[in-house]
Amino acid sequence: MSLDSTLQQSVGSIPECVAAGYVDISSGMLLSVRTVDSHPREVLDLVAAATADLYQGPNIRSIEQMFRRARGLQEQEGAHYFQEIIVNSENLIHIFMRGKRYPDYVMVFVCRRTANLGMALTKSRLALPGIEAEI
Repeated sequence: MSLDSTLQQSVGSIPECVAAGYVDISSGMLLSVRTVDSHPREVLDLVAAATADLYQGPNIRSIEQMFRRARGLQEQEGAHYFQEIIVNSENLIHIFMRGKRYPDYVMVFVCRRTANLGMALTKSRLALPGIEAEI
C-alpha cells in the first residue's frame, strides 16, 4: 500500500473522521493528506506549518528544556515530552500524534465534534503504526 491509500483507509476506520494529514515538522511540509471535502492548498499548508509550531515552537522547546532540567536529565536530541495533542474547536476534534518510529513526523486526524473522543483516539493510535510502515 502507499502512504496515500493508508491515510484513506485510516480516515474510513476512525469515527467521523473528515481529514488526515502526515506532516514533517522539521520542514513544516505536508507529506500526504486525505479529506472528505476539498480545501485550498494554502489552507492545508497552513495546517502543516501550525502543526510544526505546535510541536516545536520556541515555547514548547522551552517547556521541554525545563522538564529535563527539573528531572536532572541531559539534553538529548530527539527526546520529546509532547507526544499527543488534542484540540477541540467549535465543530471538530483535531488529534495530533508524534510518530514513534519517526518523531519528526506528526499524524493529524480531524473528526467531527460529535465523534466519541475515546474511540477516535483509540482508532487513531491503532492507525499510526501502519502509516509509519509506509514511510
